[in-house]
Amino acid sequence: MWGALARRGYLGSGWPWRAVAYLVSGALSGAVVLVVIVGGVVVGGALAVVLLGIPVLGLTALSGIPVAAVERRRLWLAGVGPVPAGQHRVPGRPGLPAWLTTRIREAATWRELAYALLLGVVLWPLDAAAVLTCAVLPLSMVAAPALVAADGEAKVLKVWLVDTWPAASAAAVLGLVLLAAGAYALGVLAGARAELARALLSSRGGDRVTELVRSRARLVDAFEAERRRIERDLHDGAQQRLVALGMALGLARLDAPPGTSLAEQLARAHREAELALADLRELIHGIHPKVLADYGLDAAVADAADRSPVPVDLELSVPGRLPRPVESAAYFVVCEALANVAKHSGAGRAAVRGGYADGRLALEVADDGRGGADPDGGSGLTGLADRVSVLAGTLSLSSPPGGPTLLRVEIPCRPTDPCG
Repeated sequence: MWGALARRGYLGSGWPWRAVAYLVSGALSGAVVLVVIVGGVVVGGALAVVLLGIPVLGLTALSGIPVAAVERRRLWLAGVGPVPAGQHRVPGRPGLPAWLTTRIREAATWRELAYALLLGVVLWPLDAAAVLTCAVLPLSMVAAPALVAADGEAKVLKVWLVDTWPAASAAAVLGLVLLAAGAYALGVLAGARAELARALLSSRGGDRVTELVRSRARLVDAFEAERRRIERDLHDGAQQRLVALGMALGLARLDAPPGTSLAEQLARAHREAELALADLRELIHGIHPKVLADYGLDAAVADAADRSPVPVDLELSVPGRLPRPVESAAYFVVCEALANVAKHSGAGRAAVRGGYADGRLALEVADDGRGGADPDGGSGLTGLADRVSVLAGTLSLSSPPGGPTLLRVEIPCRPTDPCG
C-alpha cells in the first residue's frame, strides 16, 4: 500500500478501491465480532448459574482464533504479505477435550481474543468513520447536480442547500477534489490499519523461537543419521576386520608348536584381538545399538536392562515402531538412568516402566537407592533433557535424600508402524 501511494498513477489504479474494500470489510466484520462477543458474554453469564453458560463462555474466549484467521486473510487487500499464524501448539492427545485444553492454556489464544475485542470495540467504528468521511460524503457532493436535476434542490452534507446549477456544479467540483484527497487518506489509513493488524497478529519473537526449535530438531535428526552411519561403518567395516583377524590368529595358534614362545605370543595377540573386538562392540552399541534400529524400543530397553549390573524389573509396552528420534532419545535416557543407578545410587533393584498412550510415550526409571541425585552434577541427563525438549517432550527427576529416585520422560508422538 505504501509503495502504491508514492506512485503517480495511484488514483487511476485499483489501490483506492482495495483500501475502501479493506476498511468496509473491517467495519462489517468488527460489528459482527462485537455482536458475537457481547452476546456470548451475556448469554454465558446468564446461564452460568446452571453451568450451561460455561461452554458458551469458553467458546466466546476462543472466538479470537477464527477472527484472527479472517483478519490475516484480509490483509492482502492492503498489500500486506502473508502473516504467519499464531504460535498454536499441536495437542499432545487427539480429541476435542485435549484441543480445548491446549488452546485455553496458550498465550496466542488470549492475544487473538484481545485483538478481536480491539476490533469489535475500537477499530471497526474508526474504519466506518473513515469511509464515511473520505468517500461517502464527497460522493454525495459529486451527486449534487443529479439531485438538483431530479428534485430541483439538494442538501449537501445535510447543511448546504443547493438549488442552482452553478452552486451544484461547484459542489460537485469540490466533491471531486475531496474525493481525490480522501482516496489518499483512505490509502494511508488502510496501510496503517493493516500494519497494526500485522503487528498484533504475528509473533515475530515466537517465529524466531519456532525457527530455532526447528533448526535444533534438524540438528538432532542430522546427528542421529550420522550416528547410524558411524555405527553401520564400524559394524560392517572395522568389526568384520577384527573378527577376521581373531579367526586368523586362532588358526595360527593351532598350527604353532605348543609351549613355544611363538604360541604364547599368538595367544596374547588372540586375546588382545578379542578384547579389542569386545570394546568395539560396546562402542558400537553405545553409538546406536543395532537392536534399536532393527527391533524397536521394547527390545532395545530390554537389552539395556539385561546388561545392567543392577537387577531391573521391566514393564514396557510400545505398539509397533515410533519415530526414530523419539526411540533414540527414550532409549538413551533409560541407558543413562540405569548407568547412574549402577554407579551412584547404591540401589539393590531398579525398575523401568511405561508405554505409549494418549498420543505420547511415557517412561519411568526408578530405583531403591540412597537418592540425592543432582541432574546438574555431571550425570549426563542435562544433554538428554535438551534432546527431549527438542521433541516437545519433558524430562523430570525426583530424588530426595534417602530415596527413592524416579526419572520420568514424556514425549508426544505418533506410531510410524502401529502393527509393528
